[in-house]
Amino acid sequence: MGFSWSRVFTWIIALVAGAVFGVAGTIAHAYVIGPVPIGLILAIIGAGALLAAVRLLTGDRWATLACGLGLVIATFVFSGPGPGGSVIVPSGKLDMLGPINLGTVWTIAVPVMAVIALVWPDRSRNRTSAGN
Repeated sequence: MGFSWSRVFTWIIALVAGAVFGVAGTIAHAYVIGPVPIGLILAIIGAGALLAAVRLLTGDRWATLACGLGLVIATFVFSGPGPGGSVIVPSGKLDMLGPINLGTVWTIAVPVMAVIALVWPDRSRNRTSAGN
């Protein structure tokens, strides 16, 4: 694939979409109903679905990398204390599952999902070369 402005535009859109999902997931991951971490579950599903959609629909590893970078950067930027000292990612723990820190799970899950989406094999090339 060569250089084109449409690819660059796709990378920028993927980066912004990843950043938006990263901010939303970072804010919502701590929402718990009883012992169930609903926010974390939905944040992981949403981020994973975004990465999978970018990878499958564009077929471009660079767009997937941009989306993953947006997710990771937003997660780390919004995980730290703000200028006023407030922290978005508190060290909340789940009693039902033991001493699991939801913030740590979210912070680790984001880059792991990004790497999995990035290194996922491209099956479309195998199908087209087999048909020739």
